[in-house]
Amino acid sequence: MKPMISIIKRELLGYFRSPVAYVFIIIFLVSTAGTTWYVGNFYDSNEASLAIFFFFHPWLYLILIPAVGMRLWAEDRRQGTIEILLTLPVNLVTAVVAKFIAAWLFIGVALALTFPMVLTTYYLGAPDGGVILTGYLGSFLMAGAYLSISCFTSSLTKNQVVSFITSFIICLVLVLLGWGVLTRTLQDIFPIWISDLIAQFSFTTHFNGIRRGLVEFRDVIYFLSVIGFMLLANVLVLETKKAS
Repeated sequence: MKPMISIIKRELLGYFRSPVAYVFIIIFLVSTAGTTWYVGNFYDSNEASLAIFFFFHPWLYLILIPAVGMRLWAEDRRQGTIEILLTLPVNLVTAVVAKFIAAWLFIGVALALTFPMVLTTYYLGAPDGGVILTGYLGSFLMAGAYLSISCFTSSLTKNQVVSFITSFIICLVLVLLGWGVLTRTLQDIFPIWISDLIAQFSFTTHFNGIRRGLVEFRDVIYFLSVIGFMLLANVLVLETKKAS
């Protein structure tokens, strides 16, 4: 546990020592506010709710999360510091999980800084606090799933741009699988049970229920399973590189 905490602290402090972290947070806050107030026409909804705010998160994360995760292992590989890490008396699983948790916590900080949206909503009306809380929970879990994919792609290459594009494509597919237009198209091609099965692999499908205040065990398990599977794949890739 001690080595993991040490790595988490080092990685997390590394984010805030870099101006890139503050640029990311600013872009995240501006983009969430912009999509809520202007693109989503918050005032036109005549409803004191953050439904519109959370609606855009799967799309915003397509760009923002890979931008955070692309450097996790690609930068170490480019600089050659990954060889040092792999020879340290630290379990590889511990290193992978610790770097992931540090990046996830950083994203959590950025998400927490959107609290003025909550205050504004309470100022304008009487929103359902439970729905807002579950929305943040779902968004944080989904961000972790995006990030785990980005961690995996980052371990595959030294090039951060390649990692970014690869994770973007994978996440985009997982978002679109549950998108209404694509779902209806699949229903026209395949039997309904097949299209419904495909939709169950989508971020959108599992996030939509949570952001509406309905937290089902299967949705939480889905996101945690994606995180666990991708981190395992991350470990296997690094084990292969370590052996070679």
